[in-house]
Amino acid sequence: MPRPEVLDRIKEAEQDADEIVAEAEQAREDRIAEARAEAEDIRETAREEAEAAAEERLASAEEEIEADRQAILDEGEAEREALEADARENVDAVVEDVIETFEEAVHAQT
Repeated sequence: MPRPEVLDRIKEAEQDADEIVAEAEQAREDRIAEARAEAEDIRETAREEAEAAAEERLASAEEEIEADRQAILDEGEAEREALEADARENVDAVVEDVIETFEEAVHAQT
């Protein structure tokens, strides 16, 4: 084979090698870009799932707090009603005691 043909074949082989390297680099860059996009999708999905879970926990906590609050209010209402009932039962006795004290005070002045 003459020397110029050998040089041409070497140049072609180098060009082919350069093209293969360029294609490989482009493929690598494409895979990296795809991996980054997929990682971003995964992060976004994880963030959305975390927000949803946090919202669920918050809603659950709010329901529990409201239930506790209502139980405390109900208990307070029951205590108030019991105290009012006790007070009503003592009204007659207190009125009699006040009248007696008043009468004793009036008799003591006369």
